[in-house]
Amino acid sequence: MKVFIVGASGLVGSHCLAHFKEQGWIVKGSHCNFATDTTCYYNTLQPHNDQNFDVVSFGPEVIVHCAALTNVDYCENHEKESYEHTLESTRHVCELAIKCGARVVYISTDYVFDGNSGPYQENDTPNPINVYGKHKFLAEQLVRTSVIDSLVLRVTNVYGDEARGKNFVARIIQHCHQKQPICLKLPYDQFATPINANDIARAMFILLSDKKAGIYHLASTDYMNRVELGRRTLSYFPDAEFMSIEPVDSTTMKQTATRPLVGGLLKVKFATEYPTFVFNSVDNYLSSTTKTSISIRENKT
Repeated sequence: MKVFIVGASGLVGSHCLAHFKEQGWIVKGSHCNFATDTTCYYNTLQPHNDQNFDVVSFGPEVIVHCAALTNVDYCENHEKESYEHTLESTRHVCELAIKCGARVVYISTDYVFDGNSGPYQENDTPNPINVYGKHKFLAEQLVRTSVIDSLVLRVTNVYGDEARGKNFVARIIQHCHQKQPICLKLPYDQFATPINANDIARAMFILLSDKKAGIYHLASTDYMNRVELGRRTLSYFPDAEFMSIEPVDSTTMKQTATRPLVGGLLKVKFATEYPTFVFNSVDNYLSSTTKTSISIRENKT
Protein backbone atom coordinates (compact mmCIF):
# COMPACT_ATOMS: atom_id res chain seq x y z
CA MET A 1 0.00 0.00 0.00
CA LYS A 2 1.14 3.54 -0.75
CA VAL A 3 0.64 6.02 2.11
CA PHE A 4 1.33 9.72 2.65
CA ILE A 5 1.56 10.82 6.30
CA VAL A 6 0.95 14.46 7.17
CA GLY A 7 2.86 15.37 10.31
CA ALA A 8 5.30 12.47 10.23
CA SER A 9 7.92 14.24 12.35
CA GLY A 10 5.57 14.23 15.34
CA LEU A 11 4.83 11.54 17.89
CA VAL A 12 2.08 9.52 16.20
CA GLY A 13 3.18 10.26 12.64
CA SER A 14 6.78 9.17 13.18
CA HIS A 15 5.68 5.82 14.59
CA CYS A 16 3.30 5.29 11.66
CA LEU A 17 6.08 6.12 9.20
CA ALA A 18 8.48 3.65 10.79
CA HIS A 19 5.98 0.83 11.29
CA PHE A 20 4.43 1.04 7.83
CA LYS A 21 7.89 0.93 6.24
CA GLU A 22 8.80 -2.07 8.38
CA GLN A 23 5.71 -3.82 7.03
CA GLY A 24 6.80 -3.21 3.45
CA TRP A 25 4.47 -0.36 2.51
CA ILE A 26 5.60 2.52 0.30
CA VAL A 27 5.44 5.54 2.59
CA LYS A 28 6.30 9.23 2.47
CA GLY A 29 5.96 11.41 5.54
CA SER A 30 5.87 15.17 5.79
CA HIS A 31 6.90 17.88 8.21
CA CYS A 32 6.05 21.56 8.35
CA ASN A 33 7.89 23.24 11.23
CA PHE A 34 10.07 20.40 12.50
CA ALA A 35 12.18 18.75 9.81
CA THR A 36 13.77 15.31 10.12
CA ASP A 37 15.99 13.20 7.90
CA THR A 38 13.07 10.92 7.03
CA THR A 39 10.42 13.54 6.13
CA CYS A 40 9.68 15.96 3.31
CA TYR A 41 8.14 19.44 3.48
CA TYR A 42 4.38 19.89 3.12
CA ASN A 43 2.32 22.78 4.45
CA THR A 44 -1.36 21.88 4.68
CA LEU A 45 -2.32 25.54 5.07
CA GLN A 46 -0.54 26.38 1.81
CA PRO A 47 -1.47 23.55 -0.55
CA HIS A 48 -0.09 25.43 -3.56
CA ASN A 49 3.28 26.18 -2.01
CA ASP A 50 6.02 25.40 -4.56
CA GLN A 51 8.14 23.81 -1.83
CA ASN A 52 5.49 21.22 -0.99
CA PHE A 53 6.16 17.58 -1.77
CA ASP A 54 4.28 16.53 -4.92
CA VAL A 55 1.70 14.29 -3.30
CA VAL A 56 -0.44 13.91 -6.42
CA SER A 57 2.50 12.52 -8.40
CA PHE A 58 3.33 10.20 -5.50
CA GLY A 59 -0.22 8.84 -5.79
CA PRO A 60 -1.09 7.64 -2.28
CA GLU A 61 -3.96 5.26 -1.64
CA VAL A 62 -4.21 6.61 1.92
CA ILE A 63 -3.42 9.98 3.50
CA VAL A 64 -2.93 9.91 7.27
CA HIS A 65 -3.50 13.29 8.92
CA CYS A 66 -1.47 13.41 12.14
CA ALA A 67 -0.54 17.10 12.14
CA ALA A 68 -2.27 19.10 14.85
CA LEU A 69 -2.18 22.12 17.12
CA THR A 70 -2.50 20.27 20.43
CA ASN A 71 -1.82 22.95 23.03
CA VAL A 72 -5.32 23.11 24.47
CA ASP A 73 -4.87 26.37 26.38
CA TYR A 74 -3.23 28.05 23.39
CA CYS A 75 -6.17 27.03 21.22
CA GLU A 76 -8.57 28.52 23.75
CA ASN A 77 -6.80 31.89 23.53
CA HIS A 78 -6.21 31.75 19.77
CA GLU A 79 -9.47 30.46 18.34
CA LYS A 80 -8.82 31.68 14.79
CA GLU A 81 -5.42 30.00 14.67
CA SER A 82 -6.89 26.83 16.13
CA TYR A 83 -9.57 26.86 13.45
CA GLU A 84 -6.99 27.29 10.72
CA HIS A 85 -4.66 24.56 11.96
CA THR A 86 -7.44 22.09 12.69
CA LEU A 87 -10.35 22.82 10.32
CA GLU A 88 -8.70 24.51 7.34
CA SER A 89 -5.75 22.13 7.47
CA THR A 90 -8.09 19.15 7.43
CA ARG A 91 -10.18 20.67 4.64
CA HIS A 92 -7.09 20.93 2.45
CA VAL A 93 -6.08 17.35 3.31
CA CYS A 94 -9.54 16.14 2.27
CA GLU A 95 -9.33 18.06 -1.02
CA LEU A 96 -5.90 16.54 -1.65
CA ALA A 97 -7.23 13.06 -0.90
CA ILE A 98 -10.13 13.50 -3.30
CA LYS A 99 -7.71 14.64 -6.00
CA CYS A 100 -5.55 11.56 -5.39
CA GLY A 101 -8.48 9.17 -5.01
CA ALA A 102 -7.17 8.34 -1.55
CA ARG A 103 -8.80 7.50 1.75
CA VAL A 104 -8.14 9.64 4.83
CA VAL A 105 -7.20 8.61 8.36
CA TYR A 106 -7.81 11.38 10.88
CA ILE A 107 -6.31 11.34 14.37
CA SER A 108 -8.77 12.73 16.90
CA THR A 109 -9.19 12.86 20.67
CA ASP A 110 -11.38 12.15 23.70
CA TYR A 111 -11.72 15.93 24.02
CA VAL A 112 -14.70 15.69 21.67
CA PHE A 113 -16.57 14.54 24.83
CA ASP A 114 -17.48 16.59 27.91
CA GLY A 115 -15.86 14.29 30.48
CA ASN A 116 -18.99 13.87 32.56
CA SER A 117 -19.35 10.11 32.11
CA GLY A 118 -16.25 8.60 30.55
CA PRO A 119 -14.52 6.55 29.47
CA TYR A 120 -16.39 6.72 26.18
CA GLN A 121 -17.39 4.33 23.41
CA GLU A 122 -17.73 5.21 19.73
CA ASN A 123 -21.52 5.50 19.90
CA ASP A 124 -21.49 8.00 22.77
CA THR A 125 -22.60 11.51 21.82
CA PRO A 126 -19.78 14.07 21.50
CA ASN A 127 -20.15 17.27 23.48
CA PRO A 128 -16.87 19.22 23.42
CA ILE A 129 -16.37 21.84 26.13
CA ASN A 130 -13.35 23.75 24.83
CA VAL A 131 -12.15 25.26 21.53
CA TYR A 132 -9.70 22.45 20.83
CA GLY A 133 -12.36 19.76 21.29
CA LYS A 134 -14.94 21.65 19.23
CA HIS A 135 -12.55 22.07 16.32
CA LYS A 136 -11.42 18.43 16.45
CA PHE A 137 -15.05 17.28 16.36
CA LEU A 138 -15.81 19.55 13.40
CA ALA A 139 -12.74 18.16 11.64
CA GLU A 140 -13.96 14.61 12.28
CA GLN A 141 -17.28 15.47 10.65
CA LEU A 142 -15.54 17.12 7.72
CA VAL A 143 -13.44 14.04 7.04
CA ARG A 144 -16.35 11.62 7.33
CA THR A 145 -18.64 13.64 5.03
CA SER A 146 -15.99 14.60 2.46
CA VAL A 147 -14.02 11.42 1.88
CA ILE A 148 -15.51 8.00 1.21
CA ASP A 149 -14.37 5.18 3.53
CA SER A 150 -12.49 7.57 5.80
CA LEU A 151 -11.20 6.42 9.18
CA VAL A 152 -11.27 8.44 12.41
CA LEU A 153 -9.10 7.19 15.27
CA ARG A 154 -9.67 8.77 18.67
CA VAL A 155 -6.77 8.57 21.12
CA THR A 156 -5.65 10.43 24.24
CA ASN A 157 -2.62 10.90 26.48
CA VAL A 158 -0.28 9.54 23.80
CA TYR A 159 3.25 8.74 24.96
CA GLY A 160 6.32 7.06 23.47
CA ASP A 161 9.67 7.72 21.84
CA GLU A 162 9.85 10.87 19.74
CA ALA A 163 12.56 13.16 18.46
CA ARG A 164 11.46 16.22 20.47
CA GLY A 165 10.32 14.39 23.59
CA LYS A 166 7.26 16.64 23.93
CA ASN A 167 4.80 14.15 25.43
CA PHE A 168 4.07 14.10 29.16
CA VAL A 169 5.86 10.85 30.00
CA ALA A 170 8.90 11.76 27.87
CA ARG A 171 9.24 15.14 29.59
CA ILE A 172 9.31 13.53 33.04
CA ILE A 173 11.93 11.04 31.86
CA GLN A 174 14.03 13.92 30.50
CA HIS A 175 13.84 15.73 33.85
CA CYS A 176 15.02 12.54 35.57
CA HIS A 177 17.97 12.06 33.23
CA GLN A 178 18.94 15.73 33.45
CA LYS A 179 18.50 15.75 37.24
CA GLN A 180 16.36 18.88 37.11
CA PRO A 181 14.77 19.71 40.49
CA ILE A 182 11.11 20.35 39.88
CA CYS A 183 7.75 20.05 41.57
CA LEU A 184 4.96 19.08 39.20
CA LYS A 185 1.48 20.27 40.10
CA LEU A 186 -0.80 17.70 38.51
CA PRO A 187 -4.60 17.31 38.53
CA TYR A 188 -5.93 14.31 40.41
CA ASP A 189 -9.41 14.74 38.92
CA GLN A 190 -8.55 14.42 35.21
CA PHE A 191 -8.76 10.78 34.10
CA ALA A 192 -7.75 9.33 30.74
CA THR A 193 -6.50 6.24 28.93
CA PRO A 194 -2.78 6.66 28.04
CA ILE A 195 -1.66 4.89 24.88
CA ASN A 196 1.72 4.17 23.30
CA ALA A 197 2.18 5.82 19.89
CA ASN A 198 3.60 2.59 18.51
CA ASP A 199 0.35 0.80 19.36
CA ILE A 200 -1.58 3.43 17.41
CA ALA A 201 0.61 2.72 14.39
CA ARG A 202 0.18 -1.05 14.78
CA ALA A 203 -3.59 -0.77 15.14
CA MET A 204 -3.87 1.64 12.21
CA PHE A 205 -1.89 -0.72 10.00
CA ILE A 206 -4.35 -3.53 10.70
CA LEU A 207 -7.40 -1.34 10.18
CA LEU A 208 -6.08 -0.04 6.87
CA SER A 209 -5.06 -3.51 5.72
CA ASP A 210 -8.61 -4.69 6.38
CA LYS A 211 -10.10 -1.58 4.69
CA LYS A 212 -11.99 -0.55 7.82
CA ALA A 213 -13.85 2.75 7.89
CA GLY A 214 -15.71 4.84 10.46
CA ILE A 215 -14.75 5.76 14.03
CA TYR A 216 -12.56 3.62 16.27
CA HIS A 217 -11.41 4.31 19.81
CA LEU A 218 -7.90 3.12 20.65
CA ALA A 219 -6.78 2.68 24.25
CA SER A 220 -4.52 0.50 26.33
CA THR A 221 -5.26 -1.31 29.57
CA ASP A 222 -4.40 1.75 31.69
CA TYR A 223 -6.97 4.14 33.13
CA MET A 224 -5.49 6.73 35.46
CA ASN A 225 -5.38 10.37 36.41
CA ARG A 226 -2.45 12.68 35.72
CA VAL A 227 -1.02 12.25 39.23
CA GLU A 228 -1.02 8.46 38.89
CA LEU A 229 0.65 8.64 35.48
CA GLY A 230 3.33 10.98 36.81
CA ARG A 231 3.99 8.82 39.87
CA ARG A 232 4.07 5.66 37.78
CA THR A 233 6.74 7.23 35.59
CA LEU A 234 8.81 8.44 38.54
CA SER A 235 8.64 4.98 40.16
CA TYR A 236 11.08 3.77 37.49
CA PHE A 237 13.60 6.40 38.60
CA PRO A 238 14.12 5.75 42.34
CA ASP A 239 17.10 8.12 42.45
CA ALA A 240 15.01 11.06 41.22
CA GLU A 241 14.42 12.42 44.70
CA PHE A 242 14.87 15.93 43.29
CA MET A 243 11.48 15.58 41.59
CA SER A 244 8.15 15.71 43.36
CA ILE A 245 4.47 15.72 42.49
CA GLU A 246 1.84 17.86 44.17
CA PRO A 247 -1.73 16.64 43.54
CA VAL A 248 -4.18 19.47 42.93
CA ASP A 249 -7.69 19.77 41.56
CA SER A 250 -8.43 21.29 38.17
CA THR A 251 -9.92 24.42 39.69
CA THR A 252 -6.67 25.14 41.53
CA MET A 253 -4.66 24.79 38.31
CA LYS A 254 -6.66 27.61 36.68
CA GLN A 255 -6.10 26.22 33.19
CA THR A 256 -7.42 28.49 30.46
CA ALA A 257 -9.41 25.75 28.73
CA THR A 258 -11.87 23.59 30.62
CA ARG A 259 -10.79 19.94 30.62
CA PRO A 260 -13.01 16.86 30.40
CA LEU A 261 -12.53 15.32 33.84
CA VAL A 262 -13.81 11.76 33.59
CA GLY A 263 -12.49 11.23 30.09
CA GLY A 264 -10.70 8.43 28.31
CA LEU A 265 -11.78 5.93 25.69
CA LEU A 266 -13.11 2.37 25.59
CA LYS A 267 -11.82 0.26 22.69
CA VAL A 268 -14.86 -2.05 22.65
CA LYS A 269 -15.27 -1.93 18.86
CA PHE A 270 -11.60 -2.56 18.11
CA ALA A 271 -11.29 -5.27 20.78
CA THR A 272 -14.37 -7.04 19.43
CA GLU A 273 -12.99 -7.11 15.90
CA TYR A 274 -9.38 -7.85 16.93
CA PRO A 275 -9.52 -9.79 20.22
CA THR A 276 -5.94 -11.09 19.92
CA PHE A 277 -4.35 -7.64 19.52
CA VAL A 278 -2.21 -6.84 22.56
CA PHE A 279 -1.74 -3.22 23.62
CA ASN A 280 1.30 -2.20 25.63
CA SER A 281 0.90 -0.64 29.07
CA VAL A 282 2.67 2.32 30.59
CA ASP A 283 4.68 -0.17 32.66
CA ASN A 284 5.73 -2.06 29.52
CA TYR A 285 7.06 1.14 28.00
CA LEU A 286 8.79 2.45 31.11
CA SER A 287 10.42 -0.90 31.82
CA SER A 288 11.76 -1.09 28.28
CA THR A 289 12.89 2.55 28.27
CA THR A 290 14.75 2.38 31.56
CA LYS A 291 16.49 -0.87 30.58
CA THR A 292 17.61 0.75 27.32
CA SER A 293 18.92 3.80 29.19
CA ILE A 294 20.89 1.63 31.62
CA SER A 295 22.37 -0.36 28.73
CA ILE A 296 23.46 2.81 26.94
CA ARG A 297 25.11 4.19 30.10
CA GLU A 298 26.92 0.90 30.73
CA ASN A 299 28.26 0.83 27.17
CA LYS A 300 29.66 4.34 27.60
CA THR A 301 31.60 3.41 30.73
